[in-house]
Amino acid sequence: MNLARYTSEFKYNWKLASPVMLGMLGHTFVSFIDNIMVGQLGTAELAAVSLGNSFMFIAMSLGIGFSTAITPLIAEADSSNNFDAAKSTFKHGLFLCTTLGILMFLMVFFSKPLLYFMKQPIEVVELAIPYLDLVAFSLIPLIVFQAFKQFSDGMSMTKYPMYATIIANVVNVLLNYLLIFGKFGFPEMGIVGAAYGTLISRFIMVLYLWWLLTKKERSKRLVTNITLFVLDKLMLKKIVNLGMPSAMQMFFEVAIFTAAIWLSGLLGKNPQAANQVALNLSSMTFMVAMGLSVAAMIRVGNQKGLQNYLELRRIAFSIFFLGIILAVGFAIIFFIFHKQLPNLYVDLSDATNYADNIEVLKIASSLLIAAAFFQISDSIQVMVLGALRGLQDVKIPTIITFVSYWLIGFPVSFYFGKEEMYGSFGIWLGLLAGLTSASVLLFIRFNYMTKKLIATNGE
Repeated sequence: MNLARYTSEFKYNWKLASPVMLGMLGHTFVSFIDNIMVGQLGTAELAAVSLGNSFMFIAMSLGIGFSTAITPLIAEADSSNNFDAAKSTFKHGLFLCTTLGILMFLMVFFSKPLLYFMKQPIEVVELAIPYLDLVAFSLIPLIVFQAFKQFSDGMSMTKYPMYATIIANVVNVLLNYLLIFGKFGFPEMGIVGAAYGTLISRFIMVLYLWWLLTKKERSKRLVTNITLFVLDKLMLKKIVNLGMPSAMQMFFEVAIFTAAIWLSGLLGKNPQAANQVALNLSSMTFMVAMGLSVAAMIRVGNQKGLQNYLELRRIAFSIFFLGIILAVGFAIIFFIFHKQLPNLYVDLSDATNYADNIEVLKIASSLLIAAAFFQISDSIQVMVLGALRGLQDVKIPTIITFVSYWLIGFPVSFYFGKEEMYGSFGIWLGLLAGLTSASVLLFIRFNYMTKKLIATNGE
């Protein structure tokens, strides 16, 4: 195998993926700062944010997953210079994302009573409900932002969503500091202050990205003068047919991590807080793979538009190769520093909560060993999913993700996650099993699809 065929693409792949990574890492970094700030209040507050966000993750996965349908359609239209198709895709995508954002807000808002029926610690539930009210409303600007972001990514203009995210993150961290702790005369609002920071920053994010896109001639004509309610049923159907399976793929994956939060809650507030620590750290490295997944979606979508399937396969493999190298690096870091990293989240000088904090550190450090092992599986599955979305192959991958996470991963988590078995570590063994199954099966699917396309087109 000639490695240079693949490594020669690293520079361009990184150039395309790195703004996406930085933008996504920005979201996760704010969550990281949120968790550190909230962790100073106590383990119950940290567990409450984790529980509240578990509902948010499910709604976000549906909205963000659905919006990914926009990127390959825009990439295909852009590579073939089809202005009308690009504008129609964006308009219909924006309409559907706005509608979905409102529906997701209502779903989370009215599902709050479920918290009382889930056998979670009562002090955690009572802290989580007012936090959830505000964060649920922020789903509307977040999913609208996704429509603009996926359009921007499809046009290979990946830097603009990154800029918008950075601005929003700065605002969020500043508001968190002022409102969680009541600094400079602001009211001390605890975790509700963190929710206000999230809500305000997400409105700023969507407005700023729209403003940036109107300043660039190439995108201005596509994102202005939109007749949002003059709709084409065929285009709506096309986006829904591509978007719904993509939404379900992301939902099945996010839902198993959400189930891990709920299963941890059955073990108590400290295992739930420890789960949040490990989840937050591993989600930061996952965003690097997500950036490469978007690069795979864009570049595969472009090559599909050009009907150059040999080149499509070579480019996709170069992205997978780069992602695996990075994932191995992250796995080594997690393994070496599994005891040190959780210290960032708790205040060991807090005498009142000292025993709780020590327990959180002990559990979180063991979970990071499991997280080290699933770095590679997690990276492969998300990158291959991106490439399959670029091919607009979404139905079979949806079945694969369901089987991997819910017929393989969840039963392992449920069985081994009981207190009398391996507890929190057992829950994460299930995550490892699900992610590994998904990575293998999705790769087999991509390999089959690309070979079939090459053979059919006589390349």
